[in-house]
Amino acid sequence: MLVVNRFRVPAAEQEAFRADLERARATLAERPGYLQGVIGRNVDDPELWVLTTLWEHVGAYRRALSEYDVKLHAVPLLSRAVDEPSAFELVEPGGDLNIQQTRSLG
Repeated sequence: MLVVNRFRVPAAEQEAFRADLERARATLAERPGYLQGVIGRNVDDPELWVLTTLWEHVGAYRRALSEYDVKLHAVPLLSRAVDEPSAFELVEPGGDLNIQQTRSLG
C-alpha cells in the first residue's frame, strides 16, 4: 500500500516543518509493516512538500497510526496534510484491483 501525504508549508515554517517531517518518517519507519518512505519538496513550488510511505498492507498502516509514538510524533504533522485521499493500492501489470463493495460482517 502506498500512502502519499502532501503539505503546503509557508517559507518561514519550512525549517521546523522539515525537522518534524523527518521525525514523523523515522517514527513510522519503526512500525511493523513499514517498507520505505521518502520526503520530497516540489521543484517548481517549494512550499509544496510530500511524505510518501510504502506499507505491506493497509492493516499495517492503520495499526501504525494507532501506536502511541506515532500519535505523539507523526499524527499531529499528518493532520496538516492537504485534505485529499492519501492511501493508494499498488497496481501491478495484470494484477487484480481492489473492488469497492460493501463487506459482510457476518
